[in-house]
Amino acid sequence: MFMTKLLGGAAIAVAALTSQVSAESWDMPTPYPDATFHTANIHEFAKDVAEATGGALEIKVHSAGSLFKHPEISKAVRSGQVPAGEFFLSLLANDNAAFGVDSLPFLATNYGEAEKLWAAQKEVIDQLLDEQRLMALYAVPWPPQGLYTTKEITSVADLAGLKFRTYNATLEEFVNLAGAAPTQVEVPDIPQAFSTGRVEAMITSPSTGANSKAWDFLSHYTDIQAWIPKNIVVVNKRSFMRLDEATQAAVLEAAAKAEARGWEMSQAETAAKIAVLKENGITVVAPSEELMSGLKDIGAQMLDNWKAKAGDSGSALLQAYQQ
Repeated sequence: MFMTKLLGGAAIAVAALTSQVSAESWDMPTPYPDATFHTANIHEFAKDVAEATGGALEIKVHSAGSLFKHPEISKAVRSGQVPAGEFFLSLLANDNAAFGVDSLPFLATNYGEAEKLWAAQKEVIDQLLDEQRLMALYAVPWPPQGLYTTKEITSVADLAGLKFRTYNATLEEFVNLAGAAPTQVEVPDIPQAFSTGRVEAMITSPSTGANSKAWDFLSHYTDIQAWIPKNIVVVNKRSFMRLDEATQAAVLEAAAKAEARGWEMSQAETAAKIAVLKENGITVVAPSEELMSGLKDIGAQMLDNWKAKAGDSGSALLQAYQQ
């Protein structure tokens, strides 16, 4: 009887050990804090994967650039240092102009246009990521981007000389064309950059402004709805292919859910976070006609520049979007 119990206990221990050995854990760096809706969505994605696989795949989310800084995340996934990660899609615009089309000013300024642009963009993006040994799992847009400043802005001329936060090559081009001074600043560093005078203006979403408590260091939000950029979640292809077919299917299904959920979260976020800005004393204004005219002129110039760099694949992408 004792031997039977002993053998039974040993069998349970071996089964538990086997389960632990067969379970896989992925580290997943993300650039934004847990309060950001993108990160909240990723936590839900990780939870869905764990539940769908019965714990066979656990995704550990490392938020706010705690594992890798934002510009390093795509490289870390590409090199296999981590199996998956999230980053701002247009950070790869220097690799290929197609990555940055959703950050072109006034090309897509509402969610319907943004969805149509992603449909036109996705095939090209998938091919480009494949060349980098990456695979897209899903993409989620930010709310339309607004202008944050320490003073009222009524024309492009008012931006001249301002120290302006940038985070990718596309925005740096925009800032230069506006006559402002580009300064690279990542999201976690925004409050300190404004408080120390390192920057005086930025274009970002209502989400980032509210999460950064922009009312502590600036006064005005001008709702220019300049563009609707996306974050993308990618996986290292080799890491993905090492999963069994059932686990791969579970990851893809969870990713599809995360994309649909993320787009809904983004739309809900827009009005909610603009309201938060108002409640905390930010002056929220509609842009003047003079300001919008000047900004759209910059957007048109940037689109022409983008076409020259984007080549045949970019032309096809743009044609598919504009049809």
